[in-house]
Amino acid sequence: MPISPDVDRDDAGEHHRRRAAPAWAEADVSRDTGRGSPAWPVLLAGLPALLFALITWQVTGDGPLLDADRRVSRAVLHPDRLSELLSDLGNVEVAVPVLVLAAGYAAWRGRRAGVPRWWGPPAAAVVPAAVLPAVVVPLKDWTHRGGTPVMPPGDGYFPSGHTATAAVAYGAAALVLLLWVRSHRARGAVVTVWGVLVLAVSYGLVRRGYHWPLDVVAGWCLSAVLLVVLRAVLHALHGRRG
Repeated sequence: MPISPDVDRDDAGEHHRRRAAPAWAEADVSRDTGRGSPAWPVLLAGLPALLFALITWQVTGDGPLLDADRRVSRAVLHPDRLSELLSDLGNVEVAVPVLVLAAGYAAWRGRRAGVPRWWGPPAAAVVPAAVLPAVVVPLKDWTHRGGTPVMPPGDGYFPSGHTATAAVAYGAAALVLLLWVRSHRARGAVVTVWGVLVLAVSYGLVRRGYHWPLDVVAGWCLSAVLLVVLRAVLHALHGRRG
Protein backbone atom coordinates (compact mmCIF):
# COMPACT_ATOMS: atom_id res chain seq x y z
CA MET A 1 0.00 0.00 0.00
CA PRO A 2 1.48 3.42 -0.87
CA ILE A 3 2.44 5.65 2.03
CA SER A 4 1.61 9.32 2.06
CA PRO A 5 4.55 11.78 1.99
CA ASP A 6 3.01 13.45 5.03
CA VAL A 7 3.28 10.21 6.98
CA ASP A 8 6.92 9.90 5.92
CA ARG A 9 7.61 13.40 7.18
CA ASP A 10 5.85 12.68 10.47
CA ASP A 11 7.91 9.53 10.97
CA ALA A 12 11.11 11.39 10.18
CA GLY A 13 10.21 14.16 12.61
CA GLU A 14 9.40 11.66 15.34
CA HIS A 15 12.72 9.88 14.72
CA HIS A 16 14.59 13.18 14.97
CA ARG A 17 12.84 14.07 18.22
CA ARG A 18 13.72 10.70 19.72
CA ARG A 19 17.37 11.15 18.79
CA ALA A 20 17.45 14.67 20.24
CA ALA A 21 15.70 13.82 23.49
CA PRO A 22 17.75 12.92 26.56
CA ALA A 23 17.99 9.34 27.73
CA TRP A 24 15.67 9.95 30.67
CA ALA A 25 13.02 11.51 28.42
CA GLU A 26 12.58 8.18 26.65
CA ALA A 27 12.02 6.19 29.84
CA ASP A 28 8.62 5.12 31.04
CA VAL A 29 8.12 6.30 34.61
CA SER A 30 5.60 3.55 35.27
CA ARG A 31 8.32 0.95 34.62
CA ASP A 32 10.95 2.44 36.93
CA THR A 33 10.98 -0.64 39.18
CA GLY A 34 9.40 1.08 42.15
CA ARG A 35 11.66 4.12 42.27
CA GLY A 36 8.61 6.31 41.82
CA SER A 37 7.78 5.55 45.44
CA PRO A 38 8.68 8.39 47.81
CA ALA A 39 10.05 5.84 50.28
CA TRP A 40 13.15 4.82 48.34
CA PRO A 41 15.14 8.06 48.92
CA VAL A 42 14.42 7.79 52.65
CA LEU A 43 15.64 4.19 52.74
CA LEU A 44 18.77 4.89 50.71
CA ALA A 45 19.68 8.01 52.68
CA GLY A 46 18.82 6.52 56.06
CA LEU A 47 21.63 3.98 56.14
CA PRO A 48 24.53 6.42 55.54
CA ALA A 49 22.87 8.91 57.89
CA LEU A 50 22.79 6.31 60.67
CA LEU A 51 26.39 5.33 59.97
CA PHE A 52 27.44 8.97 60.11
CA ALA A 53 25.68 9.38 63.46
CA LEU A 54 27.48 6.30 64.81
CA ILE A 55 30.89 7.54 63.66
CA THR A 56 30.25 11.02 65.05
CA TRP A 57 29.26 9.51 68.40
CA GLN A 58 32.50 7.51 68.47
CA VAL A 59 34.60 10.56 67.57
CA THR A 60 33.02 12.93 70.08
CA GLY A 61 32.95 10.28 72.84
CA ASP A 62 36.41 8.81 72.17
CA GLY A 63 34.80 5.44 71.58
CA PRO A 64 36.51 2.09 70.93
CA LEU A 65 36.13 2.51 67.16
CA LEU A 66 38.89 5.11 67.30
CA ASP A 67 41.44 2.44 68.23
CA ALA A 68 40.78 0.63 64.95
CA ASP A 69 40.86 4.00 63.20
CA ARG A 70 44.36 4.70 64.50
CA ARG A 71 45.61 1.23 63.58
CA VAL A 72 44.39 1.56 60.00
CA SER A 73 45.95 4.99 59.75
CA ARG A 74 49.33 3.72 60.96
CA ALA A 75 49.20 0.85 58.47
CA VAL A 76 48.40 3.09 55.49
CA LEU A 77 50.24 6.28 56.41
CA HIS A 78 53.16 7.02 54.10
CA PRO A 79 53.33 10.64 52.92
CA ASP A 80 54.57 10.87 49.36
CA ARG A 81 54.06 12.95 46.26
CA LEU A 82 51.51 10.61 44.70
CA SER A 83 49.22 10.63 47.73
CA GLU A 84 49.37 14.41 47.79
CA LEU A 85 48.41 14.62 44.12
CA LEU A 86 45.53 12.21 44.63
CA SER A 87 44.22 14.17 47.59
CA ASP A 88 44.37 17.36 45.52
CA LEU A 89 41.62 15.93 43.30
CA GLY A 90 39.29 16.77 46.19
CA ASN A 91 40.17 20.47 46.11
CA VAL A 92 37.28 22.79 45.36
CA GLU A 93 39.36 24.34 42.56
CA VAL A 94 39.51 20.94 40.83
CA ALA A 95 36.22 19.19 41.58
CA VAL A 96 33.73 22.04 41.28
CA PRO A 97 34.80 23.12 37.76
CA VAL A 98 34.19 19.53 36.63
CA LEU A 99 30.66 19.76 38.00
CA VAL A 100 30.09 23.13 36.35
CA LEU A 101 31.26 21.78 32.99
CA ALA A 102 28.97 18.75 33.29
CA ALA A 103 26.00 20.93 34.25
CA GLY A 104 26.76 23.32 31.40
CA TYR A 105 26.90 20.44 28.93
CA ALA A 106 23.56 19.09 30.17
CA ALA A 107 22.01 22.55 29.91
CA TRP A 108 23.31 22.98 26.37
CA ARG A 109 22.01 19.58 25.32
CA GLY A 110 18.63 20.17 26.93
CA ARG A 111 18.12 23.57 25.36
CA ARG A 112 19.29 22.35 21.98
CA ALA A 113 16.84 19.45 22.11
CA GLY A 114 13.98 21.71 23.18
CA VAL A 115 13.37 19.82 26.42
CA PRO A 116 10.84 21.59 28.67
CA ARG A 117 12.48 23.08 31.75
CA TRP A 118 15.90 22.09 30.41
CA TRP A 119 17.54 24.24 33.05
CA GLY A 120 16.08 22.25 35.96
CA PRO A 121 18.47 19.27 36.20
CA PRO A 122 21.67 21.32 35.66
CA ALA A 123 20.59 23.85 38.28
CA ALA A 124 19.70 21.08 40.74
CA ALA A 125 23.06 19.39 40.20
CA VAL A 126 25.09 22.34 41.52
CA VAL A 127 23.00 22.84 44.67
CA PRO A 128 24.56 20.03 46.79
CA ALA A 129 28.08 21.36 46.19
CA ALA A 130 26.89 24.85 47.12
CA VAL A 131 25.29 23.79 50.42
CA LEU A 132 28.04 21.34 51.42
CA PRO A 133 30.23 23.91 53.27
CA ALA A 134 27.22 24.96 55.34
CA VAL A 135 27.00 21.35 56.57
CA VAL A 136 30.69 20.44 56.93
CA VAL A 137 32.05 23.59 58.61
CA PRO A 138 29.69 23.53 61.64
CA LEU A 139 30.40 19.82 62.10
CA LYS A 140 34.14 20.51 62.14
CA ASP A 141 33.66 23.24 64.72
CA TRP A 142 31.47 21.01 66.87
CA THR A 143 33.55 17.81 66.87
CA HIS A 144 36.97 19.47 67.33
CA ARG A 145 38.81 16.38 66.16
CA GLY A 146 42.58 16.62 65.93
CA GLY A 147 44.66 15.51 62.99
CA THR A 148 47.04 12.61 62.47
CA PRO A 149 50.58 12.70 63.91
CA VAL A 150 51.99 14.14 60.66
CA MET A 151 49.65 17.14 60.78
CA PRO A 152 50.30 20.32 62.78
CA PRO A 153 48.45 20.78 66.08
CA GLY A 154 44.85 21.84 65.68
CA ASP A 155 41.38 20.46 65.15
CA GLY A 156 38.57 20.57 62.62
CA TYR A 157 39.44 17.39 60.73
CA PHE A 158 36.08 15.65 61.05
CA PRO A 159 34.41 15.08 58.66
CA SER A 160 36.74 15.25 55.67
CA GLY A 161 35.75 18.20 53.52
CA HIS A 162 37.94 17.08 50.63
CA THR A 163 36.25 13.68 50.56
CA ALA A 164 32.78 15.19 50.65
CA THR A 165 33.66 17.75 47.98
CA ALA A 166 35.00 15.08 45.64
CA ALA A 167 32.10 12.68 46.19
CA VAL A 168 29.41 15.35 45.83
CA ALA A 169 30.92 17.30 42.93
CA TYR A 170 31.96 14.29 40.85
CA GLY A 171 28.81 12.39 41.84
CA ALA A 172 26.50 15.25 40.86
CA ALA A 173 28.38 15.60 37.58
CA ALA A 174 27.87 11.88 36.94
CA LEU A 175 24.15 12.04 37.73
CA VAL A 176 23.50 14.96 35.41
CA LEU A 177 25.57 13.37 32.62
CA LEU A 178 23.65 10.10 32.98
CA LEU A 179 20.54 11.96 31.85
CA TRP A 180 22.09 12.17 28.39
CA VAL A 181 24.00 8.90 28.17
CA ARG A 182 22.13 6.08 26.48
CA SER A 183 24.39 3.04 26.13
CA HIS A 184 24.97 0.77 29.13
CA ARG A 185 28.71 0.80 28.49
CA ALA A 186 28.90 4.59 28.53
CA ARG A 187 26.74 4.81 31.65
CA GLY A 188 28.95 2.26 33.37
CA ALA A 189 32.01 4.28 32.38
CA VAL A 190 30.55 7.47 33.90
CA VAL A 191 29.80 5.76 37.20
CA THR A 192 33.17 4.00 37.23
CA VAL A 193 35.09 7.24 36.70
CA TRP A 194 33.16 8.83 39.56
CA GLY A 195 33.93 5.92 41.87
CA VAL A 196 37.61 5.84 40.93
CA LEU A 197 38.00 9.57 41.54
CA VAL A 198 36.37 9.39 44.96
CA LEU A 199 38.42 6.38 46.01
CA ALA A 200 41.61 8.00 44.73
CA VAL A 201 40.98 11.14 46.77
CA SER A 202 40.07 9.09 49.85
CA TYR A 203 43.18 6.94 49.61
CA GLY A 204 45.40 9.98 49.04
CA LEU A 205 44.02 11.75 52.11
CA VAL A 206 44.63 8.78 54.41
CA ARG A 207 47.97 7.84 52.84
CA ARG A 208 49.28 11.38 53.09
CA GLY A 209 47.99 11.71 56.64
CA TYR A 210 45.68 14.63 55.96
CA HIS A 211 42.79 12.72 57.55
CA TRP A 212 41.97 9.74 59.70
CA PRO A 213 40.09 6.93 57.92
CA LEU A 214 36.90 7.66 59.86
CA ASP A 215 37.03 11.28 58.69
CA VAL A 216 36.91 9.98 55.13
CA VAL A 217 34.11 7.47 55.81
CA ALA A 218 32.07 10.25 57.40
CA GLY A 219 32.60 12.31 54.23
CA TRP A 220 31.26 9.38 52.20
CA CYS A 221 28.16 9.20 54.40
CA LEU A 222 27.38 12.90 54.08
CA SER A 223 27.89 12.75 50.35
CA ALA A 224 25.64 9.72 49.98
CA VAL A 225 22.77 11.54 51.69
CA LEU A 226 23.16 14.61 49.47
CA LEU A 227 23.44 12.55 46.29
CA VAL A 228 20.38 10.49 47.15
CA VAL A 229 18.42 13.72 47.61
CA LEU A 230 19.75 15.00 44.29
CA ARG A 231 18.79 11.75 42.56
CA ALA A 232 15.27 12.08 43.99
CA VAL A 233 15.03 15.65 42.68
CA LEU A 234 16.21 14.60 39.22
CA HIS A 235 13.69 11.77 39.30
CA ALA A 236 10.92 14.23 40.17
CA LEU A 237 11.97 16.51 37.32
CA HIS A 238 11.93 13.45 35.08
CA GLY A 239 8.36 12.69 36.15
CA ARG A 240 7.26 16.28 35.40
CA ARG A 241 8.96 16.48 32.03
CA GLY A 242 5.62 17.32 30.41
